[in-house]
Amino acid sequence: MMRGSNRDMRRMMDKMGLDMNELPNVQEVIIKTDKKQIVISKPSVTEMTTKDNLIYTVTAVDYEEVELETPIFSEEDIQMVSQQAGVDEEQAKSALAETKGDLAMAILRLTTG
Repeated sequence: MMRGSNRDMRRMMDKMGLDMNELPNVQEVIIKTDKKQIVISKPSVTEMTTKDNLIYTVTAVDYEEVELETPIFSEEDIQMVSQQAGVDEEQAKSALAETKGDLAMAILRLTTG
């Protein structure tokens, strides 16, 4: 563990080119994946700025995970199924949903009728 004051920490961060600020009044942070959504209420969010990037740190006491009824599929997966099966993107999405994201099964389902 590093010892020192907040001022020492700030000086070290300045030398590394990091600027750190607390974002005020953040009400909610939502993280979405292809299968679930994580909802974080009343988090503490810190933004660190470097030369090339922004880094956000989210700290919270409680969060809620929600499974999505319909998974979100990547554009690449949708296009692959659409091209391989010779169907439009809506049909490809539908087949992916029916097969729970299994690309091969979605293509097979669309091509065998």
